[in-house]
Amino acid sequence: MATEYGLLLPHFGPETDRGRIIEGARRAEQMGFDSVWVRDHLVFHPHGMEGTDNTFIDPFVVLAALGATTTKIKLGFGSLIPHRHPMLLALMLNSLAYMAGDRLLMSLGLGTFQQEFDAIGMGEWPRDEVVREQVAILRQVCSGDHASWEGKFYRFQDMGLKPKYPSKLEIWYAGATPASVRRALEYCDGWLPGRITLATYRKRVEKLRSEAAAQGRPPLHEGCIPITSIDEDRKTAIEKVNLDGLLSNANKQKFWVRPASGSFTKAEELEGSFIAGSSDDVVKEVQKFLEIGIDHIVFDLRFRFDEWDRSIELLGTEVVPRLRKIQATARSIQ
Repeated sequence: MATEYGLLLPHFGPETDRGRIIEGARRAEQMGFDSVWVRDHLVFHPHGMEGTDNTFIDPFVVLAALGATTTKIKLGFGSLIPHRHPMLLALMLNSLAYMAGDRLLMSLGLGTFQQEFDAIGMGEWPRDEVVREQVAILRQVCSGDHASWEGKFYRFQDMGLKPKYPSKLEIWYAGATPASVRRALEYCDGWLPGRITLATYRKRVEKLRSEAAAQGRPPLHEGCIPITSIDEDRKTAIEKVNLDGLLSNANKQKFWVRPASGSFTKAEELEGSFIAGSSDDVVKEVQKFLEIGIDHIVFDLRFRFDEWDRSIELLGTEVVPRLRKIQATARSIQ
């Protein structure tokens, strides 16, 4: 299966712009990108590496707008957090899939910021259990069948939605920890760790694939969302991101494979989670994921949203076509 390529949309932070989102998605579709993606927050609190601007446009609103202004590019949630009642979430997913023409990609994770759940009275709820229950409810309710549910967090009787989800609802589990792999295997169809170092990705994927094979289940979808900066050369590309912030964030990741020194101190040690350089450099870095085998790569340009148009043009004309050609050539040789 050929790898698909997507873009994280500029719907958050200081460079948020309606025209940039809509025209960027249209241009991405024209250039042959497979998907565009959104983040999800209730009360957006930027990671320290992102600055302090808490501008955030709701992901369903963004993708609804793009469903009306594009025709075929896939619309991805990477990832939804479990602050919505699953009946409401099912209605929103069914409605968006119906209006946009069945082209959603959906992942669900625990979420990061405790204050988002405190704000709506879910602060004490064990989110791993909440997500498991939500997935089970979504699978029943999105199918269009009437369902009843008596669970730990949600209860309802003889409820159904119409129109139903137009195809089989596939749910990816979003997270980078060993537990996220177990949860993906237990009740999801794919695994989307966001940004993750290549060494950590290899370790997780080995476990994901071996366990799936042992269980006799089909391979799960696999993706990642690396921070990306493309420019004339690697030095310039690195200078245009908050490298100190990225390194600090990496050192907080308890479950990432560490460099030999025990700490992340330079850009090279962020391999996989951070891709930077010229078109040639970006192609070489993405190839490392292709060699492992991966379904989806989503370029996270959050540090280059001020040069969004130029960045997607470079990726769409000088990177993605070359990667597709490399993969096609490799398949023809096999």
